Amino acid sequence: MVNSNSLKTFLLAALTSVALMAQAADPTALQLVKEGNKHVGQDAKDRLVQIRSEKSVGTLIPNIWYIVYYDPDATAKATEVKFGAGQKLDVKRPGRILEFVTGNRELDRSKINVDSDKALTTALQEPMLKNLTLTSSQMWLENNKDYGIVWKVRLWATKLRNAQQTAEIGDLYISADTGKLVRNDLKISRVD
Repeated sequence: MVNSNSLKTFLLAALTSVALMAQAADPTALQLVKEGNKHVGQDAKDRLVQIRSEKSVGTLIPNIWYIVYYDPDATAKATEVKFGAGQKLDVKRPGRILEFVTGNRELDRSKINVDSDKALTTALQEPMLKNLTLTSSQMWLENNKDYGIVWKVRLWATKLRNAQQTAEIGDLYISADTGKLVRNDLKISRVD
């Protein structure tokens, strides 16, 4: 015979687990590109210039993302869609002055095979990070003159002498095509 309190406890635990998994499964950056296509003009769909996140809070996975599309109808040739926790927050045509002068370089979608979650996983496997307590990350998908299209992953870790403080410890560059680490700009000494 099943105890009704046991059954209630089990069901409550199961529902809580499902809710937590659904909450933790925020969309990846490339999934947000598809969602962002619904909020830009026909000529801008899938025409990426840049993807960037804000610094993550309370987790290593960013949940505020900006998807910048090449938009031939916009004055500065860009439309930006901002997402928070997978929901559209804002759509605007920013005045990207530097990019307006240098030209918005559209990213070659055929060379973007690695999504934000895989790039972050690759970055976190860097052996230099093994003994650090990482707290936050920030990411950019962009053209790099030396390495092609890369995910730039910036990381923060707790300081060794004061665990209440964090320090930016540098950047790792992951190829968006192959998923391999192509450049390491970590400065681990900043946690001292």
